[in-house]
Amino acid sequence: MRFRVVTLGCDKNTVDSERYRAELMDHGGVPVAEADDAEVIIVNTCGFIDAAKQESIDAIVEAGRLKGRGSATAVVAVGCMVERHKGELAEALPEVDLFLGASEADRLIPALQERGLVGASVTEHPGVRVHAGGSPFVRYLKLSEGCDHGCAFCAIPLMRGRHRSFALADVVREAQLLELQGCREVNLVAQDLAHYGRDRRDDVRLPELLEALLRETSIPWIRNMYLYSAGITPRLLEVIAAHDRIVPYLDMPIQHASDPVLERMRRPERQRTIREKVARFREAVPGVAIRTTCIVGFPGETEDDVATLLDFLREVEFERVGVFTYSPQEGTRGAELVDDVPDLVKRARLEAVQELQRHITAERYESRIGAVVPALVEAPADASGLARARLPWQADDIDGVTLIATDAPAGSFIEVHVDEVIDDYDFRATARRILSQPAAASATARRPLVLPVAPSVGSFGR
Repeated sequence: MRFRVVTLGCDKNTVDSERYRAELMDHGGVPVAEADDAEVIIVNTCGFIDAAKQESIDAIVEAGRLKGRGSATAVVAVGCMVERHKGELAEALPEVDLFLGASEADRLIPALQERGLVGASVTEHPGVRVHAGGSPFVRYLKLSEGCDHGCAFCAIPLMRGRHRSFALADVVREAQLLELQGCREVNLVAQDLAHYGRDRRDDVRLPELLEALLRETSIPWIRNMYLYSAGITPRLLEVIAAHDRIVPYLDMPIQHASDPVLERMRRPERQRTIREKVARFREAVPGVAIRTTCIVGFPGETEDDVATLLDFLREVEFERVGVFTYSPQEGTRGAELVDDVPDLVKRARLEAVQELQRHITAERYESRIGAVVPALVEAPADASGLARARLPWQADDIDGVTLIATDAPAGSFIEVHVDEVIDDYDFRATARRILSQPAAASATARRPLVLPVAPSVGSFGR
């Protein structure tokens, strides 16, 4: 059975899609690069905001068209949006053969078997994630599922359930398997990394997990994504500051800086807390790059609230800021409030934040010129003689790239001198020396993997 998995939404969905691919291949499925060539098209949907929902629906509709005119015989919709709106989607999209919510991942293979599309398992050790798209040297590792925060604007707990941390042994085992597949940078993801381990009784939290990954793998770069400021503890700062392999980078969503808005959003932090935690992180980890996200137009937001947000962004000077306009999500506390900020006003506020942050980012990036830092080569030199790489403050797919004249192969780490900023968010740098190159598969297999095999997609973390 030839199949294609279409992934929408966040990095956590990327991990889920890789597990879907693994399970399908374990049962004889053959992945194809183009949906036109697939017999089964699986769309992994996102339901976080209205724009993401529309993108998911468009992808499903396109898959349905291919079913009518191409080789596809079945379309499957899975993931977060399906979890929330399965009944409505099934009524509106009859061309879809199977709808599975995020909590029903274990039903994918049995359902396809019932339709005669896949057979029994053909592998001895199923469940090893299979990379798809992007750089094979950059992978994502999910530490937990669900969320307990209960933010008023967010439907994630309704789609993904309560927070559940994966066992340390399973996380380490999966990281080792990713390393054997060539991983050179692992991005740790969760709804909130700082919540890792709070629901378990083994006294293992994020600092201990980081130390285990450092001890049990040789992955050169470990990057923390999605960490609430409330979870930045002295112990965590101590671990991050002590190890060069933990990238000096933090993705810390604040969502706003006005205390009244934060309170209505039911966020766990206030402006003072955020300010203090940013200062502590920068003091403990010199040169750290901090990225954040904000929402404008939440019910009750005033011009004074927006001015407070802009003033805070000027003061704190984050490297990058992603900003979104608020849209009410069914079932959330925010949806019970009157959506009293007109769309045009929301858009104007979004553009004000973007314009301010563009200047702040330019200043922060200009201050990086002259630095000597490691860079991960993602693509070898093209016809122009320039390779594409990323610096420590450039996370995969969101923070720009760096162009370097080097013949180092993809997956190499090289020491570079940062020369200039180009195109707002990209850099040009000069290669100084090669620090390390990706090892051959036979060489990376030297480490004995004695931990239990990680659970398959259907049972992982459940």
